[in-house]
Amino acid sequence: MAADLSQIVKAYDVRGVVPDQWDEVLAELFGAAFVQVTDADAIVIGHDMRPSSPGLSAAFARGAARLGADVTLIGLCSTDQLYYASGSLNLPGAMFTASHNPAQYNGIKLCRAGAAPVGQDTGLGEIRELVERWSEQGAPAPSATEGTVTNRETLTDYAAHLLSLVDLSAIRPLKVVVDAGNGMGGHTVPTVFDGLPLDVVPMYFELDGTFPNHEANPLDPKNIVDLQARVRAEGADLGLAFDGDADRCFVVDENGDPVSPSAITALVAARELAKNPGGTVIHNLITSWSVPEVVRENGGTPVRTRVGHSFIKEEMAKTGAVFGGEHSAHYYFKDFWNADTGMLAALHVLAALGGQDGPLSSLVAAYDRYAASGEINSTVADQADRLAAVKAAYEKQDGVTLDELDGLTVTATDWWFNLRASNTEPLLRLNIEARDEPTMRKLREEVLSLVRA
Repeated sequence: MAADLSQIVKAYDVRGVVPDQWDEVLAELFGAAFVQVTDADAIVIGHDMRPSSPGLSAAFARGAARLGADVTLIGLCSTDQLYYASGSLNLPGAMFTASHNPAQYNGIKLCRAGAAPVGQDTGLGEIRELVERWSEQGAPAPSATEGTVTNRETLTDYAAHLLSLVDLSAIRPLKVVVDAGNGMGGHTVPTVFDGLPLDVVPMYFELDGTFPNHEANPLDPKNIVDLQARVRAEGADLGLAFDGDADRCFVVDENGDPVSPSAITALVAARELAKNPGGTVIHNLITSWSVPEVVRENGGTPVRTRVGHSFIKEEMAKTGAVFGGEHSAHYYFKDFWNADTGMLAALHVLAALGGQDGPLSSLVAAYDRYAASGEINSTVADQADRLAAVKAAYEKQDGVTLDELDGLTVTATDWWFNLRASNTEPLLRLNIEARDEPTMRKLREEVLSLVRA
């Protein structure tokens, strides 16, 4: 019987419970299908610290080699380290990780040569069809010449590349607490930060895919509580938290207060525009009004996109943008093959903070100008019905504009909100921003009463 992959092949990647939803047998078919769809004669593969990752990635490698592709294994790595390998070696790549999901999950993030994204419309749909067909009819015939499988170390070159993009030579000494969440930050941070004038206080650097301390998802406030407390206790200058595959980085200031990813986007945008005058900066439609304002103030052109890395990377390539940022702490750089790297964003924050004498809270205040709700999820029986009700309530109001680039965005002079459906759960996600806290709270109650009616 053919495998039903509808539950595990998502819009941008493969992700599901091992071995219930997928296993090494399917991973081998995914490897073969990836080679066939990309027409690759060589690929690169990396994996995170989850217990199932070595076996799944080795199976994928067997499937790829069986169809004639030479395989380079880089072993344990962060997702952005895999993107580095794909970019620098100019090879299609596969990263075995389920990012911030619980331990029983695993997945594959795929890219073409030069770290170009593979999503549902750019090859992932075809890969799924092949794997489903082969799982029913049997694996494809092997190539006349089987590919080779070799190992390669890329961590030191990855670190050197990142450090070549940000000048940290003149920064003042900083004390930084880093929470790796038992994820891949514990692998990359020691090498990248080595030799910098940093007093690093490590938290949960032991690679452990069972996540014994907390989920490796810093977007959830409960998962940065330990970091916040440690920053205050140590009198540190800042704290950094990485997610499980260490492609996202979250920042807390010297008081232990979270710095919004929008403020980090604006700060890094200003720095990138100083190097690339007149450049374009991509931001998704949930980032703060601060982002396009700061981009314009620094002589750049802001471009607004849908949420999601494939949309951002596509727009980056199309516009030649120098940088892109999302509200979820994904940061994309032209100098990094348009791919996302939380580590490079972290280095920019360290350079900006260490290049002046004030605390981080003062530095980011210039980029954090409005009151935001954060993302509020509501479970609803009928997403379309609730979206339509909210649209009907606002579309006839004076001084209000609506757009449906991604969900529903409603904008007035003093506030905006975006309401969009989750692709994977029966949820509506609400984000609100206003010029002051009372306006934001009033609007929040108003919209939620409609959503949850």
